[in-house]
Amino acid sequence: MRKLPKRVLATVAGLLMVLPTAAAAQASQTDNRPGRPLKVITYNIHHGAGTDGVLDLERIALVIERSGAEVVGLQEVDNHWSERSKWVNQPAWFATRLKMHYAYAANLDLPPLNPGEPRRQYGTAVLSKYPIKDFENTLLPLYPTGEQRGLAVATIKVRGVDLRFANTHLTSNNNAERLEQSKKVVELLAGSKTATMLVGDLNARPTAPEITTLTQVWRDTWPEVGVGPGYTIEADNPTARIDYILHSAAVRPTAAEVISTNGSDHLPLVGSYVLR
Repeated sequence: MRKLPKRVLATVAGLLMVLPTAAAAQASQTDNRPGRPLKVITYNIHHGAGTDGVLDLERIALVIERSGAEVVGLQEVDNHWSERSKWVNQPAWFATRLKMHYAYAANLDLPPLNPGEPRRQYGTAVLSKYPIKDFENTLLPLYPTGEQRGLAVATIKVRGVDLRFANTHLTSNNNAERLEQSKKVVELLAGSKTATMLVGDLNARPTAPEITTLTQVWRDTWPEVGVGPGYTIEADNPTARIDYILHSAAVRPTAAEVISTNGSDHLPLVGSYVLR
């Protein structure tokens, strides 16, 4: 085999010495590149009925559309539930209207009134401009006098990065039950390194134990970047902040806003973020 000239060997050796440095420089550039922007909205839609008593899904769709949200968490969503919502499959309707992917979590799932009709369901929904890779709903602790609630978790690929987007609606009438539900949420979600957002109607003020149980694990967007009290209920005269967007350290908030609308008894909360 012919030997390489010493000058060529020296050049190859020099390149081998340079390559690790170049790779390190490339990794450094990757670590410092700009994050991926994302806008999120959480909205308890009261099955589409506004403070005026009118059932109007288009009014809610316009709020979501104008907000610019790319990922949406909805609570109190009907699916062929009853006459109150005209038996409409609401999550599918919103997905078609907004041109989004969707996943639905039926926390109440009852047989139809008549054989052959769809099951009657009530729960939460996730809508996304990006494909939903995985979706799972876990039922939360339930007291005898309570209404079944759940934690819906979607994995969404946002511009090449996985986002774990969790949506819930904690009970409204029992503090102890709600605290148990919060602890279960922590048990189900804590410890993951995946960028995580937890949104929903949590039915308690920020200082309540059921909320501090969550904010000890995830950061509360509103105190970080919101302006004013951030009240979300009652929509006509809001006096309390009970709707939240919480996030892990891999998600950086840049802005938050409560939108004024009479589409529901709650006001929607919008957050802008950068995924790191």
